[in-house]
Amino acid sequence: MTEFKEFIMRGNVLDLAVGVIIGGAFNTIVTSLCNDVIMPGVSWIIATVSGMDFTNPETGALDFSKITQSLNVGPINLGSFAAAIINFLIMAFIIFLFVKGVNKLMNLRKKPVEEAPTTKKCPFCMSEIDIEATRCAHCTSVLELAEEALKEEPAKEEPKKKGKK
Repeated sequence: MTEFKEFIMRGNVLDLAVGVIIGGAFNTIVTSLCNDVIMPGVSWIIATVSGMDFTNPETGALDFSKITQSLNVGPINLGSFAAAIINFLIMAFIIFLFVKGVNKLMNLRKKPVEEAPTTKKCPFCMSEIDIEATRCAHCTSVLELAEEALKEEPAKEEPKKKGKK
């Protein structure tokens, strides 16, 4: 079970799953665009070029019901196309929230890595130098001797004497 959990929590698996879901949702947009918007227009153009007569004999106006019956296509349906786009946006937003939550959980599991210090301060001039330096690059003091001298010095200061003026 732990191996399966590690497999699922990998970033690549989550990215692949999101890609498949978004691809399927985008497929509905493309299908709706073709079936509801492009094909009725293309069919009407083909019928017009081929010389079919779609006028109403009584009024002489173009009769769209004859076009849709003869070409076996419906009218241009922008409502279905808009619904497909809205469904895609809703699904994409829900997947975004899901991935955001999973990323938050992944960040909670990670422990911060503490880095080892790479610099230290010179006890004389207080400038930062490399941790492996034996001499300060700024004041040229020998650091090993300085560290030994600082260890030997007492930590307390002498109290100031009150003098009469």
